[in-house]
Amino acid sequence: MTAHVVLIDAMNLIRRIYAVQERPFLLNNELAENTKQQVLHNTQKACLQAVNNIIEYTQPTHALAVFDSKEPGWRYSLYPDYKKGRKKMPLHLEQSLPAIQDGFMASHIDSLISEQDEADDLIATLSIKVALRSQNVTIISTDKCFLSLLNQHIRVYDYFNRRELDNHYVQQKFDVKPGQLMDLWSLTGDSTNKIPGVAGIGQVTAAQLLNEYGSLHGILKADNLKSSIKDKLEQQKQELELARQLLQLKQDIPLGFNLKDIRLPNSQSA
Repeated sequence: MTAHVVLIDAMNLIRRIYAVQERPFLLNNELAENTKQQVLHNTQKACLQAVNNIIEYTQPTHALAVFDSKEPGWRYSLYPDYKKGRKKMPLHLEQSLPAIQDGFMASHIDSLISEQDEADDLIATLSIKVALRSQNVTIISTDKCFLSLLNQHIRVYDYFNRRELDNHYVQQKFDVKPGQLMDLWSLTGDSTNKIPGVAGIGQVTAAQLLNEYGSLHGILKADNLKSSIKDKLEQQKQELELARQLLQLKQDIPLGFNLKDIRLPNSQSA
């Protein structure tokens, strides 16, 4: 029997659910102390319902909720402004994570919490390992970085909009193939994570270049680039290389467990 592994980008799921639960209680963009417990209760309940819905819809043989490290990871060491300005997780939500993880476990979904890596890298590593065995993976996340992993064995599902983010979605939104996305974002940067790219090269231009030359390597080796593009790439080599390094998902993290450790009850697969 072919395995089907569901990997939940836990903080992507939890923080989006929390934002929805928090919104009705906000006053001047603040949450009163006497409403925090109610919001946390609602969040925990909604998170548990979400994972049950996910399992019912995807019908996996294995499942895992993957959490970020509590400490800043290697990208912050490489680039201190990484994710600069992003709203921090509220302390009361952070303190409630063990209770949410217990709720997941009650539905037979274990949690993987990294000591030093982002969930993105852990999910990428596990997805590739599973796919290389010709087994199937569904990543539950709205984070666009996972779209670069799409192949015949790896899919991405947006739980909040109830849609699969597939090759057609990538082509329509970015005008490139999934395998070209990292090169696209290396050129344009990623404003969501405050990653700089090559100033003056936007998504339309980057997509046109990739469709013509195939890859970032092909672009840099081309001898018929417009002088304006060539000058930008030459003058901003460091920014381009930094973006490439920050965007690249690690795929070789030692995981320390086997698929059988996250197998769901009644599943007969390995």
